[in-house]
Amino acid sequence: MKTILLGWEIILALLSFVFYKVMKFIIGNIYTIYLIINKKQASQWRVLSQKMINSPLILAVLMTKGPRWNTHATIGTLGPFSVKESIEIDIVSASKSALSWIAVVYSFPGYRTITSLESEKINRNQDNNVSNSWETIKLAPGKYSLGVRFYNRLDNITYPAIKVDKELFAESYSVPNNINDYYYDLIKAKNWFYSSLHYYIFTILKLRNYLPESFVRREFLPVGAPATHFAYNYLDSQQALIINIIPEVIAEFDIYFTLYDRSSLPLTWCAIENLEYQLPPQANKGYFLLRVRPKPQYADTKIKVISQLTAIEDTIQRWQISKC
Repeated sequence: MKTILLGWEIILALLSFVFYKVMKFIIGNIYTIYLIINKKQASQWRVLSQKMINSPLILAVLMTKGPRWNTHATIGTLGPFSVKESIEIDIVSASKSALSWIAVVYSFPGYRTITSLESEKINRNQDNNVSNSWETIKLAPGKYSLGVRFYNRLDNITYPAIKVDKELFAESYSVPNNINDYYYDLIKAKNWFYSSLHYYIFTILKLRNYLPESFVRREFLPVGAPATHFAYNYLDSQQALIINIIPEVIAEFDIYFTLYDRSSLPLTWCAIENLEYQLPPQANKGYFLLRVRPKPQYADTKIKVISQLTAIEDTIQRWQISKC
């Protein structure tokens, strides 16, 4: 009986995988055409919010381009724009908005990561203030888009002004501090479409020991900052989760936990600050993702984080987060 059920599970997962790839291609191309036509919006910051989610097509785009929601950062995007030599970022505004942030340049329309600028790598004076108002990113001639993620946010959040080839392209844009509150109701958007799109993810996580790890990572993980360590796995219904973390990692890293429904919509999330985190058994199947990032004051930490599944039973999973 278990063999028959597993067979059906694999068949449904294969159908879901194909459905996701087809929808990602179709929806991605529609959105690319929209961005090319709507040139006015290209120079305006598009920050994830309830208002943006309510816009036509946006949720479908996000569920095919970046379905592992980062519930711990505010995220803004800009572009596309044509570049001959460089872009410049107003790092004063960015640094006054968050203790830690990252700006990522993507190719357009391929959305391949080209380069990134992290707040921890910016030159600062003896008072820990940024040395220059603008930071330049040299680029080859072409079309690009820009994404900025704010972590450890401060009270006033302002997305920075951007120059393209020395000319002002986008004005700074302020957003309310509670702009991420839309995540609390996002699960209400669950329907057959999103469930079908991401049905296969739970299956490949459960069968990850029989699949190439590179394939599982590519399908599940978001494009993260270079210093981010990820830990992730499926969670069966009625299966609890315990995560133990060594003191050195707790001291020098921010540890962000997100639990997703099988449709890839977030259910619960938190920053882990204690040596042990316990998630009680959940009613439905899903999966979790840990993002482990150096704290701003430990940007140059020498600790290399590793994660290990130490025990797995029908009713519980145990993970250990430690160092090499």
